Amino acid sequence: MTVHFIGAGPGAADLITIRALNLIRSASVVLYAGSLVPEAIIAEAAEDAQVKDTAPMHLDEIITEIVSAHAAGHDVARVHSGDPSIYGAIAEQMRRLDDLGIPYDVTPGVSAYAAAAAALGRELTLPDISQTVILTRTAVRSSSMPEGEDLTSLGKTGATLAIHLSVNNLAKVVRELTPNYGEDCPVVVAYRVSWPDEQFIQGTLGDIRQKVKQSGITRTALIMVGRVFGDAGFDDSRLYAEDHHHVLRPKQASN
Repeated sequence: MTVHFIGAGPGAADLITIRALNLIRSASVVLYAGSLVPEAIIAEAAEDAQVKDTAPMHLDEIITEIVSAHAAGHDVARVHSGDPSIYGAIAEQMRRLDDLGIPYDVTPGVSAYAAAAAALGRELTLPDISQTVILTRTAVRSSSMPEGEDLTSLGKTGATLAIHLSVNNLAKVVRELTPNYGEDCPVVVAYRVSWPDEQFIQGTLGDIRQKVKQSGITRTALIMVGRVFGDAGFDDSRLYAEDHHHVLRPKQASN
């Protein structure tokens, strides 16, 4: 018996790995985060599988379900949205399973920031503009932020930022990033990326608050900030440059 922590991707039913889908299809017990995992993915579970939405459950209740499955020798597909390594709340579940001696593994999934970049047709790392992507969030009721991970500090890097779980803190995001990025810095607020009702609100640090307010979006949105979302020109990378040589493309001998 194994508990399979599975990343189901950002929302589209076909943005899931083959491994993840096969694990869901073969598991006797499927526990999924119903608020964010699409029904089409859960519909792939076997007809006789026990399928439960864990959205209304607390940690002890979830672990109780897993313990029952373990006692019966049933594999569990523990399905999370996006990639479970990012704000997946799997660490506390794995610690409990370690204490109980219940085996588990993790199958990665497509994260919302990657799906958003794909939908927008953007590369998040551009030569001489940004070669770093920071995945972060702001403090909310459920989680505080460690010292030194505030947006003012992170903003000093000038990196591309993917700010999760923070659309309700947009005023704070704008206030703390503007001194380092400038009011004209491009911002994209990505709502329910890859779902049928996805929206992308594009603006700048100077006007994004008003645009989001007019949209009525208050949850399930990712804030992406950085010059890579602008229209300014940039140098090509050296990877495919004609005069860039490496072991697979050796320099040609001159005649």
